[in-house]
Amino acid sequence: MNKTGIALSILCLSLAGCNGGTEPVSESSMSEKKAAAEKISAPVAKKIPHKLEAHGDVRIDNYYWMRDDARTDAEVLAHLEAENAYAKQMLSPMADLQKSLVEELIGRVEKDDSSVPVLVRGYYYQSRYSGDSEYPVYVRRKGSEDGPEEVLLDGNEMAKGHEYFNIGSFAVSTNNELMAYSTDTLSRRIYTIEFKNLSSGEKLNDKLEGTSGQIVWANDNATVYYIKKDPQTLLGYQVYRHKLGTPQADDELVYEESDSTFYTYLGKTKDDSVIYIFHDHTTKTGASILDANDSSQPLKLFHPIEEGLEYDFEKLGDTYYVRTNWNAKNFRLMKVHQSKTADKSAWEEVIAHRDDVYLQNFTLFNDHLVVQEKEMGQGRLLVTQMSTGKTQTIAFDDEVFVANLAGGNGNLDATAVRIGYSSPTTPSSIYDVDLNTLSKTLKKQDKVLGDFDPANYKAERIFVTARDGAKVPVTLRYRKELFKKDGTNPLYQYGYGSYGTTIEPYFSDSWLSLMDRGFVVAIAHIRGSQMLGRPWYEDGKMFNKINTFNDFIDVTKGLVEQKYGDEKRVYMAGGSAGGLLMGAVMNMSPELYHGVAAHVPFVDVVTTMSDPSIPLTTNEYSEWGNPANEDSYKYMLSYSPYDQVEAKAYPHTLVTTGLHDSQVQYFEPMKWVAKLRELKTDDNMLVFDTDMEAGHGGASGRFKRFEKRAQEYAFFIHLANQKL
Repeated sequence: MNKTGIALSILCLSLAGCNGGTEPVSESSMSEKKAAAEKISAPVAKKIPHKLEAHGDVRIDNYYWMRDDARTDAEVLAHLEAENAYAKQMLSPMADLQKSLVEELIGRVEKDDSSVPVLVRGYYYQSRYSGDSEYPVYVRRKGSEDGPEEVLLDGNEMAKGHEYFNIGSFAVSTNNELMAYSTDTLSRRIYTIEFKNLSSGEKLNDKLEGTSGQIVWANDNATVYYIKKDPQTLLGYQVYRHKLGTPQADDELVYEESDSTFYTYLGKTKDDSVIYIFHDHTTKTGASILDANDSSQPLKLFHPIEEGLEYDFEKLGDTYYVRTNWNAKNFRLMKVHQSKTADKSAWEEVIAHRDDVYLQNFTLFNDHLVVQEKEMGQGRLLVTQMSTGKTQTIAFDDEVFVANLAGGNGNLDATAVRIGYSSPTTPSSIYDVDLNTLSKTLKKQDKVLGDFDPANYKAERIFVTARDGAKVPVTLRYRKELFKKDGTNPLYQYGYGSYGTTIEPYFSDSWLSLMDRGFVVAIAHIRGSQMLGRPWYEDGKMFNKINTFNDFIDVTKGLVEQKYGDEKRVYMAGGSAGGLLMGAVMNMSPELYHGVAAHVPFVDVVTTMSDPSIPLTTNEYSEWGNPANEDSYKYMLSYSPYDQVEAKAYPHTLVTTGLHDSQVQYFEPMKWVAKLRELKTDDNMLVFDTDMEAGHGGASGRFKRFEKRAQEYAFFIHLANQKL
């Protein structure tokens, strides 16, 4: 690979000036840049052939050695540090732009901000930020939203002395006097639970280590339930009962998940009568329930776990309402008496299955049922008065929007349902909607500081025809006066497409920084999500995974053909499983993209999925396949980004990860970058930046996270050579 060519390509990209093109670059300045750039040399990783054999197929992995733990292996750590130094040099022409973007992103955020109060057992709970603080302060007020403030947790004080800090959750006992809370100071999503007496403000001696962070109180105000994590796989698999005042070693094991393909969660019904352990698998779910008032009662399965059967529920009186896919691919709603939950023949239909409507969620009040559903990619909320059967739809004006059930719907006797609302041009909003009249009361709308005016922007929902005839939804947004409609705008395309996760058309104040510079921003709602219901997900997983990648590529081609973007300035971004998407698309159609950002990318699919000791691997078999099966092995190998890297030209690429990532281990992108460097035939940039303190979610703190976002945007803006 021609290193001088790399340097010269960077120099050409910086001709508009490091300050975003606002000032001319002198010849002497250009010479200095060229001289500095020509000294840059990419780290060259050593190659140690490692043989991997399965089903008669042999793979030689020259970078397998990078799996040695960088937190203890000096050579691996040194290579990561060398990559970071190289990335810093390569991105230096964009440093001023990145700095100004950070200031721009932070400048839109209201520094003194607070959440909408939520009423729980006579207290109004909320979080707030002030000034330049990075972490929330959690408070409550008794009896009124305007009552005296009681500080529960001050994240800023608690974070002192830690490079990374996160409050996982907190839970207050039913008598309002005790609080349990969980914290993570490493970013491995392993939490320590501690306790506080809210009357005296004193911390209790109890400390629970190695947990998932979830906490549920029994109604005796002296017992909590929590989940212990396996330190190797990071799976939460053991549910324990802890009595205050006793050591963790004496805690009672209530449930242990022996099937490593399941996730385990805890919950409590709205009426506080039942604690449940939720067993979550990609193709089947289940729940075990406990009497919250009597810890001596044994666990009881809500319904036996069946392959293909999924459900969740809420409780109202002695009746459970059950959202299920039983004979209903897009789900239906049923109800059953609490004594007959294990007998599906006793389940009564409340809302029938519809082929073209996906039943996403629901919640209950004493006389009202609120349902969240989606049709043709557009969501809606319906309110039914159960005593009369009258159903009404909550109306909104935007053409493209997302409306969902928000937090704060925990009181069965509430007279209003709390919802979240957002659109590509409407900042995130919280409404209380009267359950009878449907009148909306705006409780909060996020403020966007600066000169933001929603009238300056437009959102569209279009459908692009994929190669197999499927109609793929795409949400577009742009600044009206900068959208030329002639195929000359730079295009930023984002996607995910896995686990049924849908990237909804939320408002994003960060994307304003791209739109204000002429970018058209597109979300490709590709298969693998549930944008068009459960079949849309099924058609983008396992042996249909190729559809996810084809959809993304075909959306790019369709948007260029329809003049939404400049064919020479198309940029794509994705993270985690979306990073897998980036890697697969780069291999399949690199010529379509000028630049790529892949964050914490899951790219070494076959090797990772072949190793059950790697955190969370076994839970993913029903999403990607199990390589122990030859058909799954061959199919996964056909698209695995790391395995499919070959000698050809690739786009400019920015790769980021976190050393402590608990979801996608740092060595996946590390290996991928090394192999790309070895084989790619172009002189385009390839930079790899590892946050040595962060994990899967990136840096902690509300402002620090903007640094990586600004890094990506500066990378693309610089490549697109936009005038700022």
